[in-house]
Amino acid sequence: MTHKLAIPEKQLQISKDKALILWFDEVGIADIPLVGGKNASLGEMIQQLTPKGVNVPNGFATTAYAYRYFIESAGLDTKLRELFADLEVENVNNLRQKGKQARSLILETPFPPDLQAAIASAYDKLCDRYGESTDVAVRSSATAEDLPDASFAGQQETYLNVHGCTSVLECSHKCFASIFTDRAISYRQLRGFDHFDVALSVGVQKMVRSDLASSGVMFSIDTETGFKNAALITAAYGLGENIVQGAVNPDEYLVFKPTLKQGFRPILDKRLGTKKIKMVYDIGGSKYTKNVSVATTEREKFAINDDEILQLAQWAVLIEEHYSQVRGTPTPMDIEWAKDGNTGELFIVQARPETVQSQKSVTVLRSYKLQGSSAVLAKGRAVGEAIGQGKARVILEVSEIAEFEAGEVLVTNKTDPDWEPIMKKASAIVTNSGGRTCHAAIIAREMGIPAIVGTGDGTKLLKNGQEITVSCAEGEEGKVYSGLVPFAVQESAIDNLPRTRTQILMNVGNPEEAFGLSAIPCDGVGLARLEFIIANHIKAHPLALIHFNKLVDKSVKREIAKLTALYEHKPDFFTDKLAHGIGTIAAAFYPNPVIVRMSDFKSNEYANLLGGRQFEPKEENPMIGWRGASRYYDPNYREAYALECKALKRVRNEMGLTNVIPMIPFCRTPEEGRKVLAEMAKHGLVKGENGLQVYVMCELPSNVIFADEFAQVFDGFSIGSNDLTQLTLGLDRDSALVAHIFDERNEAVKRMVEIAIKAAKKYDRKIGICGQAPSDYPEFARFLVELGIDSISLNPDSVLKTLLDVAKVESTASMMDLVMDVAPI
Repeated sequence: MTHKLAIPEKQLQISKDKALILWFDEVGIADIPLVGGKNASLGEMIQQLTPKGVNVPNGFATTAYAYRYFIESAGLDTKLRELFADLEVENVNNLRQKGKQARSLILETPFPPDLQAAIASAYDKLCDRYGESTDVAVRSSATAEDLPDASFAGQQETYLNVHGCTSVLECSHKCFASIFTDRAISYRQLRGFDHFDVALSVGVQKMVRSDLASSGVMFSIDTETGFKNAALITAAYGLGENIVQGAVNPDEYLVFKPTLKQGFRPILDKRLGTKKIKMVYDIGGSKYTKNVSVATTEREKFAINDDEILQLAQWAVLIEEHYSQVRGTPTPMDIEWAKDGNTGELFIVQARPETVQSQKSVTVLRSYKLQGSSAVLAKGRAVGEAIGQGKARVILEVSEIAEFEAGEVLVTNKTDPDWEPIMKKASAIVTNSGGRTCHAAIIAREMGIPAIVGTGDGTKLLKNGQEITVSCAEGEEGKVYSGLVPFAVQESAIDNLPRTRTQILMNVGNPEEAFGLSAIPCDGVGLARLEFIIANHIKAHPLALIHFNKLVDKSVKREIAKLTALYEHKPDFFTDKLAHGIGTIAAAFYPNPVIVRMSDFKSNEYANLLGGRQFEPKEENPMIGWRGASRYYDPNYREAYALECKALKRVRNEMGLTNVIPMIPFCRTPEEGRKVLAEMAKHGLVKGENGLQVYVMCELPSNVIFADEFAQVFDGFSIGSNDLTQLTLGLDRDSALVAHIFDERNEAVKRMVEIAIKAAKKYDRKIGICGQAPSDYPEFARFLVELGIDSISLNPDSVLKTLLDVAKVESTASMMDLVMDVAPI
């Protein structure tokens, strides 16, 4: 153990306050006034989290005192105040002129000799440790930066791959001047910070050789929905500036934090980015760094492996927990990481509080919904969940931003902080490149503006003056529509909602919407359909993947080969995508139950999947043909069902999401149910093991009539009111000729429902309903509550209204019971 000389606290504080240089390991988060948010955070992590295994490169910081000493000793304070006396940040030309003059004043004024000497001496000590003329990053760190409610991300300059004392001094001087970049001036004014109350510290940090490997950004919260239990990690090759600036479309990885902390491997999703360029050292060149193309073979691989994804996520958890403890309130974090190509080690190079989702109200739910449709002009990654519209303004160079008018949609290649003076005026933003952690995405979120990033060619597809609607309200994929499509905004108060005896569950099919939907108060998911995941994320028939080499249609084979390019063993594509989809929905509502209905495509629907026609029969009436349970044990399909079981097992056993309850659809007889359970057991899904329950859909008259026998096979029932209605009334719900007869409120259907509920209660089995009826008809929901049903699963837009209705019915019933109890005999 190293012992330091004991210095009286008062003397130590004075020396810290007046120091020109402080090493990172001498400062902590309480020292933001001394070294700015970025450097204080680095010091905090080195002191507190390095012992817990988090790697952080060392370095030193010039202090806020050093900055003020420089400004005051040169008499710059008075000159700068005079310069800003008639500043107009809304006037782009005035802003540019004032910013340029302020920076020139600072750059033309040399550092005091003692400040130069202090920086040079500290850099020499870094070289003693890491080698002669060691490579460093020189970063700005303002005293009003990286605060919980204002990030100031990218407002000042950063220089990478800086070598030698002269270059370090030159870059430090430029960092001082960058406190008056146009974007920094505008941002401070917008946020209400006094330009002369803010000081600048410079951090000089040993570089991580990510130019030889990869780097990225991660958030300990979902950036779009505010879902707090996920860590979002982005990754690309080379130095991290390209991701921050939005110059590349990075890989994205999603990890579930609660079961990660329990020792599981819950990677919920992995999305491959294009990663076309990477920033590397400009060795022997005229600049510090340069961009080069990435080889196609490298673009088609993920930038980091699963172990590295999980290591980064674990660090995100540790960092978030530490800062939450320090601040005494939950503090999601925005973190930059880098991988050293020489050693293979991972490092954290920055961490700051997330400033958007963490500040949002949790008592009001705001939702946007399109009320019309139009031609889709462009697609990309949605930022936020709002909708914006206006005339497109295509601007390719920052020098042209004066042309932008308030209320227009900004369409550009990418943005950096120089664009911020006009971004705040935009009704929406569309960029060609960038991912969910790029500059455009961060600023759009902070300003509450919908944005779509990574469209590829939005600047070519959209024309100046064209009226467009930018929708981020339809999941992770954002869409730009032609024209001004009508939309509605709904706000719902979600505080002080009543608790009900009847569980209120939700129907969720699209994993991309799951995190957002989890904000709606409910008790879990009563129906998660696999069909949506298979049709939209997998797209190929499972047997076409299993028998890929036997596919007859060459065009289909080419399409599947392209779809599954990352997979040598094609069935793994099906398992991975299905596990990610199920896992995301299960994570969104964890630890509440998530009932997952196994695949229930009909043969004509299966045939429409890629390669499906080669494996599917032509049935006269597929509605009551080869579907649901009858497929799972059939020799012609059981190997495909095995993939579903494998995915489900991964979700429960590897991701730790044991809240998933599989449900078997269209199970005609108890014997068929036993055969399905036997198939599941072959693939490691044994009912009763690891808390595994298996439910059955109650959607056939036989399920109701034989409810006592089905109760011996399964752990619970879920009434499918759509199929139960059509099969009770003997009609095809897809036929327009008899559609007028289809009604779940028909007395015959209600009697079937009543019999099923009573039988389930008798045999102590859970019973709920997941059909359309409770969402469409409040009176049907009341009927179910009065029968004592355990749960009602609803479409998301019906949850809050039905919750209030159910509470009212239960309250009335309680009052009636009370009256009966006290009534005289």
